[in-house]
Amino acid sequence: MSDDPFREPGRRTPAPGVHVTLGGPNWVLLNVCTKNSERWLAQSAVQRALHEIWEHHATAWLVSDYLLMPDHLHLFCAPRDLKFTIERWVAFWKDRLSKTVPEAGAWQRGSFHHRLRDDESYAQKWQYMRENPVRAGLVKVPEEWPFSGRVHEIRW
Repeated sequence: MSDDPFREPGRRTPAPGVHVTLGGPNWVLLNVCTKNSERWLAQSAVQRALHEIWEHHATAWLVSDYLLMPDHLHLFCAPRDLKFTIERWVAFWKDRLSKTVPEAGAWQRGSFHHRLRDDESYAQKWQYMRENPVRAGLVKVPEEWPFSGRVHEIRW
C-alpha cells in the first residue's frame, strides 16, 4: 500500500466531471502536469500570472491553496458556477496562461482531480503537498518554497 494520499486504488485514469452535491462540501484536489515533465512551471512570472488568472478571470471554480512544482501543480478548488465543468475551467486557465506568459511551456492533456470528503482529508493532503519541494530536494523546509499561495479563502 502506498503512502501517497493522492493514489486511489484501482483508478488509473481520471474520472470525467466532479459530482457536486448541493448544500454539501465540494472541495476538489486538482493535479496538473506539464507536457513531458518539462520543468518550467515553478517561476515567479508563471506564479504571478496564474494567481491573477485564478483571482480575476477563471472564477467559475475558486482556487484556495496551491503549490507549483517545476513540472506539475497541486491546488484545491471549489465550484462557483455549475455551468462550467472542471475540465472546461482547467482548459480555460491553461489557455489564458499561454497567452499571458508566452515563454511558458506546454501542458499535459487534461488533469487529475479528486473530490475531498472532509476537512481532515484537506489538511492531510495540503501537508503532503507542502512537503513536495522538500522530498524533491529543492528546499530544506516547506516554508522556504516560494511557489505556493492562496487565492481565495474558501470555507468548508
